[in-house]
Amino acid sequence: MVQPVADGIQTKRTTIYDLAALAGTSASAVSAVLNGNWKKRRISEKLAERIRRIADEQGYAVNMQASALRRERSRIVGMIVPMYDNRYFGSIVEKFEQMARDRGLFPIITCTQRDPDLEVQAARAMLSYQVEFIVATGATDPDHISDICRAAGIRSFNLDLPGTKAPSVLSDNFGGARTLTRQVLQRNRDRFARNEPLVFVGGRAVDNTAERIRGFRAAHADMEIAVREDCIIACGYAAQKAEQALTHLYQTVPDHPHGMFVNSTISLEGVLRWIKKEQPDLLQTAAIGCFDFDPLVDLLSENILMVKQDVPTMLDALWRIIAENNTTHEVVEIPPVAAVS
Repeated sequence: MVQPVADGIQTKRTTIYDLAALAGTSASAVSAVLNGNWKKRRISEKLAERIRRIADEQGYAVNMQASALRRERSRIVGMIVPMYDNRYFGSIVEKFEQMARDRGLFPIITCTQRDPDLEVQAARAMLSYQVEFIVATGATDPDHISDICRAAGIRSFNLDLPGTKAPSVLSDNFGGARTLTRQVLQRNRDRFARNEPLVFVGGRAVDNTAERIRGFRAAHADMEIAVREDCIIACGYAAQKAEQALTHLYQTVPDHPHGMFVNSTISLEGVLRWIKKEQPDLLQTAAIGCFDFDPLVDLLSENILMVKQDVPTMLDALWRIIAENNTTHEVVEIPPVAAVS
């Protein structure tokens, strides 16, 4: 195909056959390398590197949509994530990309800022690229995404938050919260002689947070400690909201509990900011727990207990469901890793 004339010079677009000639190999070998399937063809890494280098030098890019039409399978897969602002979602993205590429697939991932309109836009844009499936991670309305995908004849899957119209893989939020709450209550009882309930802070009082609150309540019941209803604060995930909620609580509830259950590392940022300004000695007088894990936080104090959501096992379960062509609406719950002290 001849490009338009620019500055009186007519240029010819580089083709896959041009790359093959320059690399001294076949067009099919070039295609396999550029599409990520060269290992299956037993093409040497040296040749693959030469082909990629030549393609870069020639400014060649694979037309993914045209390739999809020729192959009937695009080998493109999509993932929607709500945020990149904590290690949990970052690790999901990184691991998913690696696992997709290991399977000869090309992942497209976009962040939608927990905005349902952006989620829908992202899903439709991915469908225009003929993705083979979409994984909705932490979506605010996963069933809407499932409806859009079903109308296009494409499978969808839910990760982190469940839906009712596609398979879902998520953490065992009830069991993990129950275990973490019991450990924090026990730490406060043994180390600080506090036999009092915890404050629950962070998250939205639906879906995963609702299950964590249920586990929070169950752990208190296990240890025969009454929950303080005025101290369950599902104020959203933003750090600023957690900080503001604690400021309000401690101003209006003079007999407040001291220990806490924090619903995510995002909320924990606000909690720690509040502790620094308002209660700098709190971690020497009470323990707090966080439903998520950050290695830097783990270094701050031995009185911050955390559970780590098991991302590798969650993604293994997701890929198993994908490989089995599972069309049921099953929900798979993966236990978090044991609390860290």
